[in-house]
Parts: sequence; structure tokens; C-alpha cells
Amino acid sequence: MSNSVGPVGQGNSPSLNKNEDIEAKLIPAGRLLPFLVVTPLFFVWAIPNNLTDFLIRQFMKSFEINRSGAAEIQIANFVGYFAMAIPAGWVMRRLGYKLGLVIGLLLLFAGCWLFWPAARAESYPFFIAAQGVIGCGLSFLETGANPFIAQLGSSASSERRLNFSQAFNPLGSISAGFIGTIFIFSGVELNAVQKAARQAAGTYQMYLHSETMRVVPTYLALGLVALVWAVLILLTKFPDLRSEDTSESSPGGQLHVRLLQRHYVFAVLAQFLYVGAQVGTWSYFILYVRSATGVGDKAAGYMLTGMLAAFAVGRFSSAWLMRRFHARQMLAFYAAVNVALCLIAVVYPSWFGVGCLLTTSLFMSIMFPTIFALGLKGMGDKTKTAGSGLVMAILGGAALTKLMGIVADRSSLQAAYLVPLVCYICVAVYAWLFAEAKVGEALG
Repeated sequence: MSNSVGPVGQGNSPSLNKNEDIEAKLIPAGRLLPFLVVTPLFFVWAIPNNLTDFLIRQFMKSFEINRSGAAEIQIANFVGYFAMAIPAGWVMRRLGYKLGLVIGLLLLFAGCWLFWPAARAESYPFFIAAQGVIGCGLSFLETGANPFIAQLGSSASSERRLNFSQAFNPLGSISAGFIGTIFIFSGVELNAVQKAARQAAGTYQMYLHSETMRVVPTYLALGLVALVWAVLILLTKFPDLRSEDTSESSPGGQLHVRLLQRHYVFAVLAQFLYVGAQVGTWSYFILYVRSATGVGDKAAGYMLTGMLAAFAVGRFSSAWLMRRFHARQMLAFYAAVNVALCLIAVVYPSWFGVGCLLTTSLFMSIMFPTIFALGLKGMGDKTKTAGSGLVMAILGGAALTKLMGIVADRSSLQAAYLVPLVCYICVAVYAWLFAEAKVGEALG
């Protein structure tokens, strides 16, 4: 995977051969501490991102809404991502990564604590607004942390470095799986007779309120963690990785390029589709398991946790495998495998289909960081701006999750998984044909 651009933020350099690509040092000397402080953020933001999967099911129960309506909590999260990506990129350019990450953590804190008054008011729109604030905070964190890690060392090792840091993201996802299953799901599922009995006794609304309130303690605790980490980042010295939008390249400076590079534009499109596939797959997995096997929420929740564990295995193993195989080849192969697994889940909605759907997490694991790192290659002085665009692509999680909900309501839940299947086809095509950075090959 050679190209004409050297380390991100370090201008031109001779092309690297295959061995140099693979053996490039992961973390440069003197930059270990900021790496260790920023990497846990990948764990932190995975928790609210994955708790939305549990909120969908919980709010369907406590607010008595359908799948498509419950998906609005997911949409709010990703609209926040989309709305704040460009402002976050501007802040990173003007104030640096450090303050940008602190702002993101403070927004996360505020959004989490808004869950308390939202629950007290028993207002689903209030919850949607609070989730939107959380999404804004997560947008700052992803816009800052992903390019910061990619830029922290050689461009040749950026995919490995970002996959390593991103490997902590599924650990946060697994934690969210346990937290959601244990602390948000009550395990109380009323049938029609029990519901009628509670309504007759005047206790049904109290039951719905108690189900709504179950989300509050988790989000208050998460908000406190965000606040503490913001203080920790303020106390940590960051390397200077600025120098954006210079008018021309200079020795030792960043390469000046046009933003709409061919490989970057296709990376944004691929990221949009991938995030939609990932979020949609996870958001409706609990409902798919219930529909295909008849098990309850808690059992399905533990299976979702297993799905997230497979994601973690894929992330950690990919950081090792990329020392032996090129990132583009792995991305194309993994996407092709997921096409087959999704097809089986659609055709055979059974325990076998559940197993295949669970396994998709293992193969989707490398996609976000790999597409992100490939998209940033060769972007020189536009790296932070390019990072904003790749974060904005997370809007695919809102658009395609909503689309899956519509398909599920109008057809069947298994048919909804045709949406991620098509997305994986497109990711495979991107990896095979469009992912290689070629500086100067701009669109338009």
C-alpha cells in the first residue's frame, strides 16, 4: 500500500516499500503519555453509543412506541455527530486537539445529566434532545481522537495505530452490553392479561415510569466519568500537531492538497455505509434474536454482549494481522465475508441466522478505523478538515437504522438486514478499487 506521501503532518517523503509499511514504529518516542490518555476515550464513547441499542428496546416498552419511533433516539445521537463535526474540526484547528477533546467530554457530561429531568418529566422528546447533546459531545471526541492517533506517528503505521486504539472501543461496547442488560432491562415483560390487570388496578403508569427511570443512574455515572476525564486531559501535555490550511508545502511542513481527493471522497461514502451497517445490525439484534428464537430481552441482551465481544476480538487481532497483511486487502475480504453472513441471516431467521449475525461483528471490527486511516492518508494540511468529514459520515448510523426500522415495520425484521448486506458490498468495492491514496487525484 505505497503512496507518495510520508507521515501525516510531515510533508513529502519517499514511497515506503511493503516491509517498511509493516515495520513502521507504532508510537514515536516521547508521545506515549498522550497516546495513553487519549486511547481510553475510545472505550468511553463506546458506552453511550451502544447503550442506545438498549434504549431503543426500553423506550419501546416504557413509551409504547414502534421500532421506527424508537429509532429516533438513535437518529438524535447521529444528528448530533453530524451537526458538530465541522464545528469540532474548526475548534481543533484553532485551539488544538486538547481543548477540543475537553469540550467533547463536557458536552457528554451535560447530555448524560439531562437524562434525569427527562425521566422525571416522562418526556420522550426530552430524551431525544438529551441524546442529541450526547451526540454533539461524541462528535468532538471522534473528530479529535481519531486523527490525533493517526497523526501521532508515521503514516505507514497509522492503520495499525488507529486499529489498536479503536480496539478499546469494543471493550466499551461490551461494558455497555452488561450495563444495559443488568441495569436498564428490568426483566419484567407484561403479557396482555398482566397489562390489563395493572391498568384496572391503576398501577400501569407507575410501571411505565419505573421502566423509564431505570436509565437514569447509568447515565449519571457516565456523566461523572466524562467530567473526571476532562480534568485529566487538561493536566496532560499534548504534542503540537497543528499547521492546518497552509497555502503551500515547505520542507518539513505539511503537504498542501485539495480537500476533495478521490480516495478521501470515497472513504467518506464508505464510512457512511459502514456505520449504517454497524449501527443497524446492533440496534435491531435484540429484536432479531427475540423474533428468530423466542427468547426474552435479558437473554437476547447477553447475546448482544457476545456480539460486542466478537467485535473486540476482531479489533485486537486486526492490529496484529496488519503486520502481515495490507489493510486494504483485509478490509475487502472482511466485507465480503459479512455479505455472506448477512445473506444467511436474512434467509434463515433461526439460531443459525443469529450465529451468523453475531459473527458479522468479528469481521466489521476493522472497518471504521481502517477506512478512517486510509481516508486521511495524503491529506497533508487538510487532515483535521478531512477528519471532520469522516466523522460526519457517521450520520449513516441514523439514516440507515431508520431505513431498517421502516423495512422491519413494513415487511419483516430479517428483511431489514438486506440494508447492511448492501452496505458491505459497497465497502468491499471501495476497498478493492478506491481506497489507495494518490495525491493530486482530486475530484472536480
